[in-house]
Amino acid sequence: MTSVAVTKDEISKEENMITIKDVARLADVSISTVSRVINDSKPVSPEVRRKVLKVIEETGYKPNDVARSLVTRRSYLIGVIVNNLAQSYVADIVRGIEEIGKMYGYDILLCSSYSSKETQEKYLQLLDRKQAEGLFLVGNKFDEKIIEQATELNKPCVYFTRDVHENMNHISIDCNSAIYEMTKYLIQEGHKEIIYVSDFENRSTVEDEKISGYLKAIEDNELEFSKIYVVGGNKHNKAYELGETLIKNKGEFTAVVCSSDEIAIGIMDSFIDNGVKVPEEVSIAGFGNIREGKFVRPELTTIGEPYYDVGAVGMRMLIKMIKGDKTQQGLMELPFTLEKRKSVKTLV
Repeated sequence: MTSVAVTKDEISKEENMITIKDVARLADVSISTVSRVINDSKPVSPEVRRKVLKVIEETGYKPNDVARSLVTRRSYLIGVIVNNLAQSYVADIVRGIEEIGKMYGYDILLCSSYSSKETQEKYLQLLDRKQAEGLFLVGNKFDEKIIEQATELNKPCVYFTRDVHENMNHISIDCNSAIYEMTKYLIQEGHKEIIYVSDFENRSTVEDEKISGYLKAIEDNELEFSKIYVVGGNKHNKAYELGETLIKNKGEFTAVVCSSDEIAIGIMDSFIDNGVKVPEEVSIAGFGNIREGKFVRPELTTIGEPYYDVGAVGMRMLIKMIKGDKTQQGLMELPFTLEKRKSVKTLV
C-alpha cells in the first residue's frame, strides 16, 4: 500500500476533507490538544495554542458543531422569540442581542410569533429540541401558559415585556419615574391641564406604573386637574378615533401625555386632520422613542428607551446566567432619556 502525505495547501483546496486529525498532524500535537484549543476546555501552553490556531487559519478548518456539542454538551445557541419583528424597536433590540452574541461566540435562532400563543408554544418546543442554552423573549405581553412553559424548560430566560410576573428575569426602565418626569416637564413648560392616555387593551404592571407616575406628578405639583382617557388598543386607528373624541373636549386641557409613541402619533394625526394645531393649541408627548416619532411633523417629544442596550445588556445578563452567575437574576433597570422636540409648546 502506498501512503501519500497531505500538505496544508492540498487540504486548503478541499475544505470538506479537513478533519481534526489533519490539524493535529500538521501542528504535531494530539487530537485532544486540538480539541482543548477549539473548545477552550483545559489549559494549553501559549506556544502550542498559537501553533494549533495557525494551522486552523491556514487550512480553513471548521469544527463540526454537532460533534462539538456532543462532546462539550454546549450548543452555543440562544433562542430569541419576538412578537413582531416588523416593529422598529424590536429590530433594535435584536441587533443588540445579535452583536453581543457574536462577541461571546453564540448563534441566534430568531423566531417571530406575531403574538400567536400557539406559535410561541411551537417555537419553545423547537428551541428545546435544538438544545438552545438560553431564551430571550421580547413582546408587550406573554400568556401565563407561555411563561410557565418557558420556565419548565429549565433554561436561563430573560424578558423584555410590559407585563412583569414574579420571579421573571427582565430588562426595563423605571416607567413610573419616566412618566413622572415627562409630566413634570410639561408642568414646568406652563401646562396645568394635562391629560393622560392609557392603552387599556395592554393594561399591565408597567402601565400601572406609568399611571401612578402621572398622578404623582400632578399631586406633587399641587395641580387640581387630572384626567385619564383609555384607548382601546395600541394601534394608530384606535388612537386616531380617540383623538376625534378629545377634540370635543379640547378646551379643558393644553397637553396630552400618552403611554406609547404609537398612540401619541395617532392622536396627533387626528388633531391635525381636524384642524387642531400641534403644539400651538395642544401639546403632545409620547413614550418609547420609536423611529417614526422623528419623522412626523412636528417631531414628537417622548421618553427614550435604549432598545439596543436592552438587547445588549439582556444578552450579557443571559450569558452570565448560562455560566452559572445567579447574581444576574431579577430586574436589570436601564436609564431613560427625555427627548424634548417640537410637539410641546412653552406657555410661560
